[in-house]
Amino acid sequence: MNVKRILIIGMVWPEPTSSAAGTRMIQLINLFLSTHHEVYFACAASKSDFSFPLQDIGVIEQPIILNDSGFNLLLKQIDPEIVLFDRFMIEEQYGWRVQQECPDALRLLDTEDLHFLRHARQQAIKTGQSIDQLFIHTDMAKREIASILRCDLSLIISEVEIQILEQQFHIADNLIYYLPFLEDELSEQGIKQWINYEEREGFVFIGNYLHEPNWHTLQYLKTKIWPEMRKRLPKAAMHIYGAYAAPKVMQLHNEKERFFVHGRAADARTIISKHKVLLAPIQFGAGVKGKFIDAMQVGTPTVTTSIGAEAMKGNLDWNGIIADEPDHFIAAAVNLYEDKYLWHTSQQNGIRILNQRYGKAQFNSIFMERIQLLIASLQAHRQQNFFGQLLQYHTASSTKYMSLWIEEKNKNRITAKDLN
Repeated sequence: MNVKRILIIGMVWPEPTSSAAGTRMIQLINLFLSTHHEVYFACAASKSDFSFPLQDIGVIEQPIILNDSGFNLLLKQIDPEIVLFDRFMIEEQYGWRVQQECPDALRLLDTEDLHFLRHARQQAIKTGQSIDQLFIHTDMAKREIASILRCDLSLIISEVEIQILEQQFHIADNLIYYLPFLEDELSEQGIKQWINYEEREGFVFIGNYLHEPNWHTLQYLKTKIWPEMRKRLPKAAMHIYGAYAAPKVMQLHNEKERFFVHGRAADARTIISKHKVLLAPIQFGAGVKGKFIDAMQVGTPTVTTSIGAEAMKGNLDWNGIIADEPDHFIAAAVNLYEDKYLWHTSQQNGIRILNQRYGKAQFNSIFMERIQLLIASLQAHRQQNFFGQLLQYHTASSTKYMSLWIEEKNKNRITAKDLN
């Protein structure tokens, strides 16, 4: 059997218990492992106590150093057929080295979400400006689009983001590929194990608080949503979970208001399954929200905003209610919490969304066929992408010499320290 090697360059060591990005990365790794790829994972970040044990599933871990030519030697040693960059910042940092040492390797970019879109929406909330006036002309948009053009294929998790790239930025459809979360389908046996309506209690929100949209959503819940909701549902409680809950997060805990901040959840799905409704009045963000996938996996309906549910349901009914204005959101949450029939209907909607739109069986083989086709016709594929070649010529050179300058500066610093 011909075993192909893939090198994944991570921005961080994946933490699936901390973020949807970590879950996404493990899903991609498992996909390549299941199709008989030898998987290497390289990362310059430090590991945490919550980093996934990649070696346990057969991944070869490679700690690396920023702005260091040792990475070039590693590339030569591994000689990968595929290189996957984890977000555009990683492609900027390492793409020129990959091009130099492994020019024939297929270059993939996993965008996670469009960072420039999320950032622009955040700025629009802060400034009151139109989103159209912001995101097209930002430096971040230019950087991220340039990274997409330099790669052979970019993985996009949201259909809305596919439309933005094609319609606003005129990115060719052969350079971008829709690949959502890759989930196990819900079975009848698994659904029977769910906790029923009567045994659940209260509302829940969960998120990684290093991620600005989650911190903003938590503040919005605390100040705009919960004060009125607790008046309408005096016996209900709001339970807050999430990774990297800084003191500012924990200080929102208030037992008198029945607003309980618990910190990190050992298992997100287990926690979400105990509560009746997940609340997420998300005001800005991009991509697909892992918390909603988790909620659907355990039969917990959700109340969120249009931005929160963006691109997740397709033409299907939502796993709960979508409401944007605070008054509407509060009314929807109370209604869903108290109406058992509506709650069960929403739960069934979630089953359909997850199985029809995120079941991995419908994506895995088609995606791998696309990868093999690209590898077989890589030269012709690149010849069709003139702007990508142009950006490789100019951008790679500027990034390269900046990196080499930093590397040389670091060497001089070390030499001076040795002399002293």
